Amino acid sequence: MEHTLYESEHDAFRDAVRSFLAKHVEPFHGEWEKAGIVDRTVWVEAGKQGLLGTDVPEQYGGGGIKDFRYNCVIGEEVTRIGASGIGFTLHNDVMAPYLLDLTTDEQKDRWLPGFCSGEIITAIAMSEPGAGSDLQGLKTRAVKDGSDYVLSGSKTFITNGINADLVLVVAQTDPEKGAHGYSLLAVERGMPGFERGRNLDKVGMKAQDTAELFFDEVRVPAENLVGQQDQGFIHLMNALPQERLSIAVVAVAAATKVFELTLEYCKGRSAFGRPIGSFQHNRFVLAEMATELEIAKHYVEKSVLEHNAGRYTVQDAAMAKWWTTELQKRVVDQCVQLHGGYGYMLEYPVAKAFIDSRVQTIYGGTTEVMKEIIGRSLGV
Repeated sequence: MEHTLYESEHDAFRDAVRSFLAKHVEPFHGEWEKAGIVDRTVWVEAGKQGLLGTDVPEQYGGGGIKDFRYNCVIGEEVTRIGASGIGFTLHNDVMAPYLLDLTTDEQKDRWLPGFCSGEIITAIAMSEPGAGSDLQGLKTRAVKDGSDYVLSGSKTFITNGINADLVLVVAQTDPEKGAHGYSLLAVERGMPGFERGRNLDKVGMKAQDTAELFFDEVRVPAENLVGQQDQGFIHLMNALPQERLSIAVVAVAAATKVFELTLEYCKGRSAFGRPIGSFQHNRFVLAEMATELEIAKHYVEKSVLEHNAGRYTVQDAAMAKWWTTELQKRVVDQCVQLHGGYGYMLEYPVAKAFIDSRVQTIYGGTTEVMKEIIGRSLGV
């Protein structure tokens, strides 16, 4: 079936993204994986090429085009080359909505130019050592003291955590209000009491700096409150559908890429005097994957259009997120099996895809939480 999501301007943008990655990312990503972090200069180069803040108004240095298809192109192309260390999707897809929709004019002037130039790398700090998908279980506190908030607590599993210059922290500002007592505070690099812990040693996504963050009575000026006090949980719920759609886009792109590699491998690899793809079982496995991926692509493309039209719901995003990430996990596992022993060798892209993909069903809300969201929407 024909795919009609992208238009000529998106195709031209894809060419630019692909050229940028070929020059500034592909030659270096292996070294970044060994180092456990990407070089900050790649962010500045991305800013020069207009890859950061495509939907940020031009007055702040952004692209000025509110169209999530551009975000999708970046996510797909980064995924195509296996550059799992680049945190551009977190920056563009997750953080941008908070900085565009919730900030004051003064905050926009202060943060958005650097956001678009790559000089300000961003992160969002939700998960804690004792609370992951359960956002209502967060314990980090912020107490108002004069013109400041005094922030205390810790966060973990924070993408871009080491490189980040601006971290949006979810903190409890009124314990009496439960879910309606959280706020979003922007913590900036160098604030006294703000410390970074370990760059966490993960199973995959080795080049991505995923860190622990600690806040020891950090005085955060009231001017760094993002959105309304005690409305943080609502702000998060409004922004999470785009984050989950972004994960779904990457999941389908990653699964498609590893499937294409495996299909070629099955055509060229022989066993018992014939290509392994010609055995009925293997042919059926390939047919099943091709079918599921085709269906997933159409659902995600429809999701992107619904999101652009302002009709995309929390439930829609939960469906997309759990289904596509579980599909990715299943496809990659089957592709490893079809590669045999070579599928377990890290010199083969399928092995790297295997370890990089496992977290997809966990971050952004686990599969179980996504199903709970959908189930509640059904009235059960």
